[in-house]
Amino acid sequence: MQALLSQIARHLHESTAPLPGVVVGFDGFVDEMISVVAERQSLDAFLPVPDIATFGRLVTAAAGHSSLREIVVTAVHPGGCAINLGDGLAALGVPVEAFATLGEPPHRAFTPVIAQFRQCHSWGQEPGRTLAMEFRDGKLMFSAVRQLANFDPQLVAGKLADGTYAAACTGAGLIALTDWTLFPHMTAVWRLLQERVFSTLTHRPAFFVDLVDPSSRSEGDIRAMTAALAGFEAAGPLTLGLNHNEANILTRVLGLPATGEDPGAVLEQAEQLRQQLAISEVVVHCLKFAVSAQRGGGLTLKGSYCAQPKKSTGAGDRFNAGFCLGSLLGLEASGRLALGCAASSFFIRNGRSASRAELAAFLERDYLALDEGGPASSPQIMQ
Repeated sequence: MQALLSQIARHLHESTAPLPGVVVGFDGFVDEMISVVAERQSLDAFLPVPDIATFGRLVTAAAGHSSLREIVVTAVHPGGCAINLGDGLAALGVPVEAFATLGEPPHRAFTPVIAQFRQCHSWGQEPGRTLAMEFRDGKLMFSAVRQLANFDPQLVAGKLADGTYAAACTGAGLIALTDWTLFPHMTAVWRLLQERVFSTLTHRPAFFVDLVDPSSRSEGDIRAMTAALAGFEAAGPLTLGLNHNEANILTRVLGLPATGEDPGAVLEQAEQLRQQLAISEVVVHCLKFAVSAQRGGGLTLKGSYCAQPKKSTGAGDRFNAGFCLGSLLGLEASGRLALGCAASSFFIRNGRSASRAELAAFLERDYLALDEGGPASSPQIMQ
């Protein structure tokens, strides 16, 4: 596996040609990062609740009683999958044009990322808001999204009138659409964009869709969304990016079997989803590995697992950024997955997106050395 990682690192070092741009949309959120206090030790020190199971027991014990639990807001970040994906891509040297719910005027939390993007356009009067409780084994995110109901076909049709979005897509190598779940009208917006914008494209850009956890949506809504995915294929190949939980939700709704975290089973699950959805590729990233199912075969790749992440919120978006960089560079599935896993692992350990030079160095030196999930294994290919 080290040979593969070194090869990809060399590719990053040697790829000096300008990259095509990426258009990202549409969710912008203000994220408040939160630790839940287990024990306050002093004015400046506390022990955090370590994991989600412990937090769950605290919540359950409060049933039928009044309860108070201190939280500490550790940071306020620009968020939303589109913004996080754009941040990861921009750090890797990819030109980004963003269309997102940043507020009118844009909320001050977005000032740093707006400076990183080639262009940034606010398509919403008010951003979403997320309270992100981070634990050692994952995160719980509570989002205020009622304002996102205003993001509907009528609003988007008005925004399309000046031709800015269509022009950006015409020059893009990849178009990313994120956070279907928290926008109640997003399926209708997708169909509008397929009809009015994507059908006019002649250069067949890549498309990347990240749904975000659809647990809160009805089965009827999810089925309608899945029926719309194949509509992107007329304009360019679509990759649907999922985490393991999201993959299991889709398989349940579509009448397919859910899986545990066995790489072979998850790969087969991804292939079944790909076939039923009639799209080019399904990628599933889990805590310790990632899989890609595409026409003609599939592949699993071991990740670089970190047991105690510095930051976990946004790690999946950085996986997507690395993966999309691999697509822009024309890499095979193994390279796209390796860049995704490495970008996510770097972010988890450092709390920020990697530059291209840092990502290359991480692949060469640290990807395997820092893995806390067991011995390395070679990519496994399914034909």
